[in-house]
Amino acid sequence: MGLLIFSINVTLDGCVDHREGIADDETHAFFTRLMDEAGAILWGRVTYEMMESYWPAVARGEVEVPPAIHEWAIKLEAMPKYVVSSTRRGFPWTNSYHIVGDLRTGVQKLKEATPAGVLLGSGKLATELDRLDLIDEYMFLVHPRIAGHGPTLYQIGLPSTRRLDLISATPLRNGAVAMHYRRLRG
Repeated sequence: MGLLIFSINVTLDGCVDHREGIADDETHAFFTRLMDEAGAILWGRVTYEMMESYWPAVARGEVEVPPAIHEWAIKLEAMPKYVVSSTRRGFPWTNSYHIVGDLRTGVQKLKEATPAGVLLGSGKLATELDRLDLIDEYMFLVHPRIAGHGPTLYQIGLPSTRRLDLISATPLRNGAVAMHYRRLRG
């Protein structure tokens, strides 16, 4: 069974607004490596729609971007993308699939069917999946910024504190730090 790994850009004050992170070749190369190691991506509808509105055009070469960002877009296009949504039914972006029914059951089946692991990249969905004890690891790219606004990590809270074990902390040249944690159970 694969791991469910919550991976997201976050500022020092916990803001997960995608516009607040440093979007350069180095950060895209970091997320490209994560995708290379995973078997699928899992998003909520809002994140899916944000990504769907931009990245397919980048992958097709319709938007001029640096080579590392274009490479990331191409890999994203090919990656299996699973979406949790109760309001949307059609997901036409290449390799996109809808998780329907019970959230716990659907995500557990996805983990079981994806031995290379599943990258989770939606903040609100992560809170729900953490409440269901389904997240195994966390890969936060912590940016050297204080946003002073939300949305923030776990904004609606969790029923209890999550204890984590640090696997690695890798500084990037741009000042961000890649923090990899494993959930401690019990």
